Amino acid sequence: MSYWPLLGILLVVLGFALRMNAMLVVTVSAIVTGLLGGMDLHKVIATFGKAFNDNRIIAIVWIVLPVIGALERYGLQQQAAAVIRKMKAATVGRLLLLYLGLRQITAALGLTSIAGHPQTVRPLVAPMALAAAEQQHGEVDEETAEKVKATSAATDNIGLFFGEDIFIAIGSIVLIQQTLITYGYNLSPLHLALWAVPSAIAAFIIHGTRLLLLDRKLGRTRK
Repeated sequence: MSYWPLLGILLVVLGFALRMNAMLVVTVSAIVTGLLGGMDLHKVIATFGKAFNDNRIIAIVWIVLPVIGALERYGLQQQAAAVIRKMKAATVGRLLLLYLGLRQITAALGLTSIAGHPQTVRPLVAPMALAAAEQQHGEVDEETAEKVKATSAATDNIGLFFGEDIFIAIGSIVLIQQTLITYGYNLSPLHLALWAVPSAIAAFIIHGTRLLLLDRKLGRTRK
């Protein structure tokens, strides 16, 4: 058994550590993994194509991402930050709390791919959160900026994770249903989805509290 294909994982780690373009890192790592696994370049590209054809929603992401990249190049992040700086009442916690609610609601409706780290967090949410921090507390240091960006990413993860299970036609619901059947519990997807609602509400309250506490922490840091 060859362990060389695992080099692709190392490339992903190094690429993210060096803050390189995420899409470029993942694509190159996938190609390297395929080549080291004994596939020729033509077969690697064909495998990409088959995956896109079998999962057509991925093709939509590939269509949208170049648009997002072009918008970033021509000042999307700067414009998003400028909008927030004009809103005197905007804070990091309030902004991310609003995004958390929107992310949970859209995920609960099955719209899991309309937001995410490459689509919204990196080009919009994180720059807006940083602008809100600077609006309220002045220029922030690197550690605080990284904290705000990490919290923005975590908010997206939490909103998606606890929101998508409310949608009955999601893979996780099917997995839970099939697992419970093996233990003699035959529950419908709707039943499981309804039980996901209290978890989503609890996640919103708990993480929302953390976001509001972050505002207070940032305020104490600047004093």
